[in-house]
Formats: sequence, C-alpha cells, structure tokens
Amino acid sequence: MTPSSNPPAPPATTDVLIVGAGPAGLALAASLRQLGVDHVLIDRHDDVQPGSKAAAIQPRALEYLDRTGVADRLIQAGDRGRGFRLHDRTQTLLSASYDNLDTPYPFVLLISQQTTETHLLAHLDELGGKVHRGHTFLGYTPDFPGVAATIAGPDGIQRSISARYLIGCDGVHSAVRAATGIGFPGNAPEQLFAIADIRTNSPALPQEDTTFYLSPAGMLLISPLAGGLHRVVGPTPNPATPTADDIRRLLAERGPHADDIQVTEVVSASTYRVQERVAERFSDGPVFLAGDAAHTHSPAGGQGMNTGIQDAGNLAWKLHAVLTGLAPTTLLDTYHHERHPIAAGLVAFTSQFATLANLRDPADGELRNRVLAAAASTPGVTEWIATKLAQLDLGYTNEPDHGPVGTRVSPNTVPTTGLHWTLALDRPDHTGDHGVLAIRHVSGLESPLLVRPDGYLAAYGVPTEPEKVLDQLSSYLPAHPTR
Repeated sequence: MTPSSNPPAPPATTDVLIVGAGPAGLALAASLRQLGVDHVLIDRHDDVQPGSKAAAIQPRALEYLDRTGVADRLIQAGDRGRGFRLHDRTQTLLSASYDNLDTPYPFVLLISQQTTETHLLAHLDELGGKVHRGHTFLGYTPDFPGVAATIAGPDGIQRSISARYLIGCDGVHSAVRAATGIGFPGNAPEQLFAIADIRTNSPALPQEDTTFYLSPAGMLLISPLAGGLHRVVGPTPNPATPTADDIRRLLAERGPHADDIQVTEVVSASTYRVQERVAERFSDGPVFLAGDAAHTHSPAGGQGMNTGIQDAGNLAWKLHAVLTGLAPTTLLDTYHHERHPIAAGLVAFTSQFATLANLRDPADGELRNRVLAAAASTPGVTEWIATKLAQLDLGYTNEPDHGPVGTRVSPNTVPTTGLHWTLALDRPDHTGDHGVLAIRHVSGLESPLLVRPDGYLAAYGVPTEPEKVLDQLSSYLPAHPTR
C-alpha cells in the first residue's frame, strides 16, 4: 500500500473510541450514531471476516436491533427457524418451539455472523458512520477524565486518540482487556470444534430448526442457513481445516440416520477451541468491555453473539445519557452490575448444555435421552426452554420487592420507539415525542409505564405529564447494583 492510497487517519479526539468492528462493536457504533454521540470505530482487519462462528439471532437481540432500524433487513437476508431440537439420530427427544413466544419475532433468525456484520456495517454507513480499517490498538494511558489510546495505522505510523471513553469489542484475545489488566477467568477445554457451511444432497438434514444430534460418537449441531446452506459444528480430534470428506464422516457418525449424505460443496470451514470465560469486571474507570472481550461461550444454544449485541444496547444509552448531562457518571457503573450476571449465567448455561450434549458413555447417554423425553412431555418445560434460549427471560432484577422494574417490556405490549425513552399511557390524546422521551398510547394499562431505551422497565406509576417525567428522569435511572 502506498502512502497516497492510505485511508484518512481517525480523528485525534472523540467522546467514545470503540476497538473492534464485530457484531458488538458495530451495534454499539450504530446505536451511538443514532443517538448523536461522537465516536471512532477502529478494526485491525481490512474487511468483514469470513468463517465466523455465530449462525443465529435470537428474538431478544432482534427486538433491540429493531430499535436501531436494522432488524428488517437482517430478517430479509436470513431464514426463520421455528426453534431448537434435541435428536438422538432417529427421533426428536425434545423440541423447543418459538411459535408462541411473546415477541414480534417468534422465530430464531438463521443467518451467519458474516452476513449479520455485513448488514450492520451497511446500516452504520447509512447513518453516516464508518469503520477505520487496518488500525490496531496498542495500548492506552490515563488522560483525565478519559484515556489517550495509541493505535497503529495501515501505514505503520503510530497515532494517539484522546477519548473520554474506551470500549473494547475486540474479541476473545482482547488487547483492550489485556491493557486494563482485567482477569478473564474460566475454562478453556482442550476440545477442538470443526465448523463448516456446506451444501448437501440430503433432505434428511433439518430445514427449519437448529438441531443438536446426540450420539456416543459426540454431539453434532446442524443449522439451516439462507441460500440452501447448512452450518455443521461438532467436536473433532483433527486440527486441520475440515474437508468435504471430514464433514461427510461427521454426518455419517453423528447426524441423522439416512442414506449416504454427500457434501456437494464446502463454502467455508475452520476449527476453533471452545473457551468459557467471563471477565472479572466489565469496566475499569473510563474503559469498558463488550461482546467476546467480556465473555465467551460454548456454541451450544446460540447465545454468544446475541449477548454481545445486548451489551451494546445496555451501554449505548448510558453513554449518551452521561455525555449529554442527562445522568451522572455513576450511571455507567450499572453496566457491569447489570451485564456481568447475565453473561456469567449464560456461560454457565451453555457449558452445562454442552456437557449434557457431549456425554460419550452409552449408558449415560441413554439415561439423558430418557430424561429429555420425559421433560418434553411435562407441561411448561419446552416453553421455559424456548423462552430461555430466545433470551426473553433476561432482566436486571430478581428481587420480588422490586416489582417489575428492570424486567423486559415486550414490544407487543409497548411498541418500540427507536432509542428514545418511552412513556406508555392509556390516553390516546397523549402521543408524540418530547426530546428524548416518546409518548405512546397503550390501551388497557393499569399504570403509566416508563421504558428505558434498551426495552427494560424503568418505572411504573409515573406522572402522565411528559414534562414531569423529564424533570424526574434522573430518579428513574438505575443507580446501584440490582443483583
């Protein structure tokens, strides 16, 4: 690359410096752009990376992405799956259907992470944002009240960016996390996974549901994708990039019992080691972690990328509130206190799920299968599983005396209003926008509701006058740990 072909250097000062343009970084950048927050987004790669692991967007993440205006285009680019199945190679043991979930998106969106990032990037571009490609984060020093970050550009020249806040969205091997000294405890099982997007000649592979095949030979996850593709993921002893023969062998040993399944094309393939880790802290002064930089999961359950997108949703409105003077800086302390328990719980859940799916002893496997079949016939169990996998049960309080504050508000109850705060009233004469507050008529409400920009309940029984709610908005902010 010649000096004349180098892209413009990022600005030397910004309110928010985001490192990493994966799903969490792109979702955060688009949210900040929508809110009018000055930011810089850098990424060391020259383009969206192929061969990424995530293959599904859950309803809760779609609800947030709808607030940023990108959900519809993602839905058009993917396929709608009805839910998840556990299968013993001959029959379904348990099926968790999303059909009756209380959400505008009662399905799991089957779409590759690469496609998701491509559409998030296009949306950011439409909002007037951009990614500064080929820029590597090297470290930072305190520069009250923020940081001075050192980055290296594609020309090899080191530059400094002064930022009020620094956000690490730079993945499992996060340089931002390393620079803070925040620990990343957890497990790194010596288990290698193969992952491949393929085309096959077989109608025996699942066409609607992401399916976990359970066998003594090991787990195999098969998920349909748009364009007639299937994503295949499973443990492997071979560190080499999987070939068509390798994938055919996995399907024959662990997949559906069917006539010989031929792999007609391997579109992409790789191997990776599973890690199950959660950062000790999600923030350190003006530095924050989100996405895989903060937590990394087993692929079981399709939770990781979705959790990172929701990290972005939690952090974006809080940064906006602090930077615009709407809230004190202590509001940002609630990011760790709200998101860390969520991530820790999901990592534990996916780890247990993976352990259950990977039982190799035939007797243990048979017992597991009988338990799953019994659970499937127990009223309420499959509905609970579907709600959990869809992430619709996640909230920021589990203490009964707090009432519903901190719980998710279904968009079927209170329609989304972008990244505004929403005052829901049973008064059709009160609608419209009042600055950061949107007023919506919702018939049948027992009490006025105030909904946060990320879709969680801030308060109920609030005044019906928008001016009073705005005057008292600081009193409805989360101000201390709720777990």
